[in-house]
This record gives sequence, structure tokens and C-alpha cells, in this order.
Amino acid sequence: MQGKATFVSPFHRPRCLAAAAPGGKAKLTHPGKAILAGGIAGGIEICITFPTEYVKTQLQLDEKANPPKYRGIGDCVKQTVQGHGVRGLYRGLSSLLYGSIPKSAVRFGVFEFLSNHARDESGRLDSTRGLLCGLGAGVMEAVVVVCPMETIKVKFIHDQSSANPKYKGFYHGVREIIRAQGLSGTYQGLTATVLKQGSNQAIRFYVMTSLRNWYKGDDPNKAINPVITGLFGAIAGAASVFGNTPLDVIKTRMQGLEAHKYKSTLDCAVKILRHEGLKAFYKGTVPRLGRVCLDVAIVFIIYEEVVKVLNTVWKTE
Repeated sequence: MQGKATFVSPFHRPRCLAAAAPGGKAKLTHPGKAILAGGIAGGIEICITFPTEYVKTQLQLDEKANPPKYRGIGDCVKQTVQGHGVRGLYRGLSSLLYGSIPKSAVRFGVFEFLSNHARDESGRLDSTRGLLCGLGAGVMEAVVVVCPMETIKVKFIHDQSSANPKYKGFYHGVREIIRAQGLSGTYQGLTATVLKQGSNQAIRFYVMTSLRNWYKGDDPNKAINPVITGLFGAIAGAASVFGNTPLDVIKTRMQGLEAHKYKSTLDCAVKILRHEGLKAFYKGTVPRLGRVCLDVAIVFIIYEEVVKVLNTVWKTE
């Protein structure tokens, strides 16, 4: 007895064909590798770029109403070196270094975890999903690492500009902040930080995902030269700077030694606009642009290269 013929629609494409697309299925990065590679990349990057972060923070804290202490980037660097030596440009590095390693680890670990579940059958991540995964990674890093780290960093930098600095070092400073304000003292500006980091990583990973997809075309496993990765990273960093510098200024003010003047994130924004004008929301844009472009380029280059090394010694497939 002959069995019934099975009709196969010409529009039906088995999943195995999608996986056999040009270049094969894209290889996924294990979240464990992402955490380790991200931590290494974050630690190296911050040691290279911290002086630009220092100058940016000083300019953002320099309120027009006082009047301004610095006339610009060069003047800020000059006054800092004259008063504290070259080492003055690295004041607050320890707090950022201790935070940058886990920050990048959390960022890339969460992004790879989310993106591994958001990719299509061929392993491709589209731009919209890249944005959402970046948003999730940014929010997580803000809550777990960035807010307390940034609060301590800003207080350290602000403390140096006062007549009688009271923080003698990282551990002494943290102890004094917690003693005076409790653990909540390290979580000032949480809302602004979540908004800033969430939008930061959403923009960056959206741009990076878009550029990578464009570059790779139909081959999801096409290798990308580190120079190209760095260029894409710099573009992504620049996009995030122009997209959310106002949030960065508000966050910095909410975490400074004068944070008590503001009742909330919205109150801070209103007072800046009322007393200093719209331009104040873009204070520190130039040094931040230089720092962030370099930052994102370096992080993505180191991250990708470390993952390549880990793939040879740590088999996860």
C-alpha cells in the first residue's frame, strides 16, 4: 500500500538552510568570555584615557554662577598641573579603575547574554535588537557598578578643587562618604545615571551592530580588522556623546559635593537651565568627545582581541 504524498510548500524553508547561509551560522560569544574580556578591556582603557575624564568632570562642576574657575580645557589642565603636578590629572583614577573593570565586565556579559537570545536562526543580530540589548546592558551596569563608582569619582575630583581637600585616598574617601551619608551617599544621581548609561549603551551597541552588519554583509563570520573595529567604536562613541551629554552633565551635578542643592534629577535640570542657560547642558562636550571616542574604540578593540584569544584556550561549543 503506497503512502500519501507529502506536499511541501515552495515558500517553506527549513531552518537548516538558514544556518547554511553564506559564511555559515554566526558564532556566539559565551557570556563568561564576555565578562572576562570586558573586564580586561575596561581596566586597560581607563588607565589610558582618565585625564580627559578628569578635565571633563572639572568643567562640568565649574558653575557659571560662581564665577567660572576655568577658561577652558587648556586652562583646566594648566591650573591642575601647576597646583598638583601631572599626578593631579589622575586624581580619582583609583575609584574609576576599581569600577571600570567590573563595569565593562557587566556590560559585555549582559549584552552577550541578551543578544545570544535575540539573534535570528543564522546568528545575526539586527540593529533594533542590538539597541535593546545595549539598553539592558547599560541599565544593569548603572545599577550594579556605575552609580556608586561615578559618585565616588566625582566627589574625589570635586574635593581636590576645594580649599582644604578632606579625602586622603580611595579607601579613606569611601569610608568618609559612607560615614557621613550612609551607603545611599554612593548612590546619588541614580536616576540620571540609569538614563545616561542606558542611553549610552543603547546608542553605542545600535551603531556598532549596524556598522558590523553592513561590513559583514552576507557573511556573519567575516573577520573585522582591529583598525576597522576601532573606527566603528569611535563613531559609536561620538554618537553617544552628542546624544546624551545633557544627561551626563545632570548626573555629574547630582553626584558632586553640592548635590544637596538639588531635590531631584528634574530639579537639577530645571535649575541648570534657569541659572546657566541651555549651553550649560553641553559643558565638557569636547573633552568628553575625545575621551569617549578613544574609550569606546580601545574597549571594543581589546574586547574583540581578548575574545579571539579566549576562543583558542576556552572551548565553549
